Amino acid sequence: MKNIAILATITLAATSGTVIGTMQSALALTWNWNYSGNGITASGTFITNKTPDELGFYQIYEITGTRNGETITGLQPDGTAIPGNEPFHVDNLIRLNTPQLTGDGFGYVTSEGNYVSPFFASFLPTPSYLEVFSAPPLTPGFENLGAEDSELPISFSATPIAVPEPTSILGLLALGTLGVSSLLNKTKAG
Repeated sequence: MKNIAILATITLAATSGTVIGTMQSALALTWNWNYSGNGITASGTFITNKTPDELGFYQIYEITGTRNGETITGLQPDGTAIPGNEPFHVDNLIRLNTPQLTGDGFGYVTSEGNYVSPFFASFLPTPSYLEVFSAPPLTPGFENLGAEDSELPISFSATPIAVPEPTSILGLLALGTLGVSSLLNKTKAG
């Protein structure tokens, strides 16, 4: 009887953790993203809100990944400029439709202290994605790009990762509870 009680506790804890994790993910979306260009390779994940705004954009809250082997350590706060690209503020928005980024784009910092901002350049004769890269020594102002800085064309893509629907997780919880209950009833009868 003691072993069954332990099994019931473990099963309930495992399914409860799954439900709680799904409840948290029901409030957010996880995306895979990547881009590349001449001498540039970057990829990782975003966490965004689950509901887009009226233009279809989702707010990016968290970022992970790498750029040219450097670990991405943080997201630039929306409404601020990455150092070296003032006064252009990032908005940290993404959407499913093309173009996926706005003209303000998103920003991040790497483990080497470099700042990066991919964005959609609608002002170009052929609109496309660009990446602004700014490295120490950081000189304020976009007109002060040094030899270590760049603004280069990139190919950008982001896709939400499918997550289980909360109803399917609740179904698993119900089945797990029924299974434990049935096991306990068999033990009492035997």
